[in-house]
Formats: sequence, structure tokens, C-alpha cells
Amino acid sequence: MNLRTPLAAIVAAVALVVTSGCAVTRGQESVGAYVDDAAISTSVKAKMVEDKNVDAAAIKVDTLNGEVLLSGFAKSPSEKNTAESIAMKVHGVKSVKNQIVVRP
Repeated sequence: MNLRTPLAAIVAAVALVVTSGCAVTRGQESVGAYVDDAAISTSVKAKMVEDKNVDAAAIKVDTLNGEVLLSGFAKSPSEKNTAESIAMKVHGVKSVKNQIVVRP
């Protein structure tokens, strides 16, 4: 009997379980919190894409426990402030740390 296929399936299943557990090691309380943070980051990024005054490709959005970190580059102080304003309006955001650098 070919033992290679079931063994590969078991190894893949164990790897999946182990790597999915790593997502919670960022200091968050649960997998649910990680999923919520990912949803917040996605929502902020989507709102930035919709806004023509913000270059969403130049701004990175990270979220941890509802606290959003904006980093990257903006062409003007107005763009930087708009990005922060957009992030603050997204449901679930507790605070925003704006580390966007203005570079004309």
C-alpha cells in the first residue's frame, strides 16, 4: 500500500494548524481579534482607494487591537491628514498613529 499520500496529507494538516496558530502570537488575545484587525485594515485601505485625494498604493495600513498604524509616503500634508481622517471613520478603529512621511 502506498503510504506516501496519507503521510503527506497528515503533514499538510499539521502545518496548517501550526501556522494558523502563529497569527495570534502578535500579542492579540484571540483569533477573532486577529480577524477583526485584518477586516479593519482592509476597510481602511478600501476607503483610501475610493478617495481620489489619497494614493492608497503609497500608504501601508497595519492594525493591532483596533489601533491603526499608517506608514508610507504622501505628496502633501493634506493627503497625510486625509488618510488619517479616513482611518478614524472606519468602524472598529480605536486610534490612529499616523507615521506617513510627506515627500513632494
